[in-house]
Amino acid sequence: MASASLSVQILVLLAAYLIGSVSFGVVVSKLMGLADPHTYGSGNPGATNVLRTGNKKAALFTLLGDVGKGVLAVLLARWLAPSLGLSDMIIMLVGLAAFIGHLYPVFHGFKGGKGVATAGGVLLALNPLHGLAVLATWLAVAFLTRYSSLAAITAAFMAPIYWQLFYGIDARALVILFIAALLVWRHRENINRLLKGKESKIGGNKAPKPPKVKYPPPRVGGH
Repeated sequence: MASASLSVQILVLLAAYLIGSVSFGVVVSKLMGLADPHTYGSGNPGATNVLRTGNKKAALFTLLGDVGKGVLAVLLARWLAPSLGLSDMIIMLVGLAAFIGHLYPVFHGFKGGKGVATAGGVLLALNPLHGLAVLATWLAVAFLTRYSSLAAITAAFMAPIYWQLFYGIDARALVILFIAALLVWRHRENINRLLKGKESKIGGNKAPKPPKVKYPPPRVGGH
């Protein structure tokens, strides 16, 4: 089958960006009556920051949503690839587009998260072996240090290296490198806090509880 036209490729990438633009940290927090994650902790609408509310369910739903949208974007592209003529490189770029959508979401004023969970979902969907290696790195560093940011930075640093070890250097490796570079860039403030010893650990800096809504007392007596 002929390869997809430029217009089809652009539409596919735009769709992936829009999928990535759904910030589950903000959506879940609103649905569960929690404070906006931009207003506490690191200000990041991701699962680690949402966990600072003390609501583990909200953090879990945020994590699943952010990972899931990365997986969804790539798997949809793979499913449509035969009928649309999408190349492997376009599918890689779909993952990148979903990741960028999370970082700069059009639905939330372009104020997105750091991209760790979504990048994880994208990498797992693009190549499970590579994605699992990156995930194992994040889990190991997070377990040993309790710093989510340090775990993310380390995993991002290792992602292009793992790809080179598994598959060598090719055009796809550039996409992995770009995702890793963006992720580290989004953690630049965390890097500064880590160097100063002021970075929050996982579960630290609890968020303030949202104010309770006061309802008028019920009427007693007649109608």
